[in-house]
Amino acid sequence: MQSWDNQAISEKLLELADLLEQQNANPFRVNAYRRAARTVAGHEQPVADLAEREGIEGLDRLPGIGRSIALAIQEMLRTGRWMQLERLRGALDPEQVFQSIPGIGPGLARSIHEALEIETLHDLELAAHDGRLEQVPGLGPRRARMVAAALAHMLQRRPATPPALTAEPEVDVILDVDREYRDKTARGKLRKIAPRRFNPSGEAWLPILHSQRGDWHFTALFSNTARAHDLGKTDDWVVLYFHTDHGPEAQRTVVTETTGKLQGRRVVRGREAECARYYG
Repeated sequence: MQSWDNQAISEKLLELADLLEQQNANPFRVNAYRRAARTVAGHEQPVADLAEREGIEGLDRLPGIGRSIALAIQEMLRTGRWMQLERLRGALDPEQVFQSIPGIGPGLARSIHEALEIETLHDLELAAHDGRLEQVPGLGPRRARMVAAALAHMLQRRPATPPALTAEPEVDVILDVDREYRDKTARGKLRKIAPRRFNPSGEAWLPILHSQRGDWHFTALFSNTARAHDLGKTDDWVVLYFHTDHGPEAQRTVVTETTGKLQGRRVVRGREAECARYYG
């Protein structure tokens, strides 16, 4: 695992700021990561030691480090990677991320990713606690508990303490960002990245949008999962990642519904009832 001294953490924060700038994100967001990078680089003591002693609260108290960036630093220190940065690079491979959990091999990692459409260890931990994980073929309750315990150890939580649910924007806000993404993609207004998965030619084909609604920061991309490719939905399914400055990142997928009363409508998966009320 990489050694995360202050310089290494600062360089990752700067790299994310540079990618956000290249991808036309809000300049205030870009500058927030650059301020955080300067804080980390100039801190007299190792930030890793501060995180070990005081946890997320200690990181949050550093000048220019809000809770969202503190969580990112904590992710680097505890898992050896930063999935938000990998996503913006086009390098994120969720199946490889899940294989870092003891007992999860390539086949099971793919089943988890395809069945639950999640990408992060935080979302995997939520799925282990709310019952979704044990529904994945090849798992079951006993193995789901083992995964939850392994994640608690990796993320330094008590196994008996469920992770906090992440607040989400209203469905009308998510659908509005989905509209913006598809509209700007159709008009050729978005930068494109070259995902490593399912892209042997290395072509920069995947449009990426950074947008903001109130306190919510959004990143939107077409789904690049195996299932989306198999079903020919890589120009329909849109994955939206969102967070505020005060919490962790979460995600939702928006699709065109193919059956039922919402057929032909854009629907947020997992929040269909709210979408029905929105359209109704």
